[in-house]
Order: sequence, then C-alpha cells, then structure tokens
Amino acid sequence: MMQTVVLLLLISCAVNGAQDNLNEAKPAQCCDGSVSMAVGALTEKVANLMDKLTQVETKLDQTETELTQLKSITLGTPKVAFSASLYETGSGNTGPFNTATPLKYKNVFSNFGSNYNPATGIFTATIKGVYFFRFSMHSNHSPNSVVSLKKNGERVVSVWDTATSDSTDMGSNAAVFPLEAGDTVYVELAANRLVYDDTMNYNTFTGFLLFTL
Repeated sequence: MMQTVVLLLLISCAVNGAQDNLNEAKPAQCCDGSVSMAVGALTEKVANLMDKLTQVETKLDQTETELTQLKSITLGTPKVAFSASLYETGSGNTGPFNTATPLKYKNVFSNFGSNYNPATGIFTATIKGVYFFRFSMHSNHSPNSVVSLKKNGERVVSVWDTATSDSTDMGSNAAVFPLEAGDTVYVELAANRLVYDDTMNYNTFTGFLLFTL
C-alpha cells in the first residue's frame, strides 16, 4: 500500500513538471512535435522514478532484515525452564485423595520465566513452542502409586507401580510436545494412590522450552 502511494506521488510530480514545461513553451511550439517531446520526457522521468523507487524498496528490505537480525541478537531465545520436588522440608506421603489431584511440587530449584506455579503444581505456557517435560515417582507400596503427565487435562504419559516383594520403587517418564500460549501441564496423582518423598527429593517435575513456533 505504501509503495503504491509513493509511486502515485512520484508520477504526479513528474506530470506536474511536464505540464509546467508545456505551459512555459511558446504558442508557436505547441504542435504535435512538442507534445511528443513532452510525452517522451515524461516517460523518461517516470522510468527514472521507478528505478529510484526500486532502489528504495531494496534498501527498505535490507533494513528490515537487519532489524530482524538485531532483535534476534538482542532479545535471544525466550528463557523458559523450571524444576522442582515435592517437599521443601520434612518427609511423608502425599495422598491418597478421593479424586485425581495435581501434585504440588513446592521445593523449586529453578523457575526461569515464572511459568510454573508451586502453589498449584501447574505449568502455564506463555510462549507458543515445543517443550520437554519429565517427572519421577517414588512408591512405598501402601497403596500403589500411579501418576500421569497431563496437558490441558488430557493424559500424555504415565508411571504405574504395584505392590511387590520389594519395599520401594522408583519410576519416571518424559515427553516432548507443542504448546500454545495458555496451555497447562501438570503431574496428576490418581485417586486412592500415594507417593512418598523426603529430603532426598525422589519426586520431581521438570520442563523447559526447546524452541518457539
């Protein structure tokens, strides 16, 4: 749109200039030959103006490219990463609950971008991109442990441990998937199940942005 306006202005200037030349010409010279000369001069001016316009467009494109590169250098890739475990202090079981419940990892190791909320256990994406998430689970078999990674309330991957002859078990899982701004991710403890943790930080929840889309 801007290029069209500029071109129209340039052509208008050229036409006005040609009209001034015709107005200044002597009456005796206002003949077919003089008109042809004026048209020829006007055509040449328009061609020159078109060349200049093309040069301006090229410079604008180069400037836009340089600005994009400068933004990439100065701003860089958004920094989104977090990692946390269940307990800040003490030890014990989390659960069982009557309904499936998001686990609240309150011992935050890092939270770049502040997308993870330890009060709710929920990660909320603010940037569209592809993310990596991993979680671990510690079970003491009374009762069994079942946890799942969920995206917008939908199960992505899970870890399940059932009672056996050994006293405790560990498990983990991970996934990579795209998120839109506003999407949520959390680890959910299944109903009537529990996990155990202490200062060894067995149960963790980690995620970070791989690249934007």
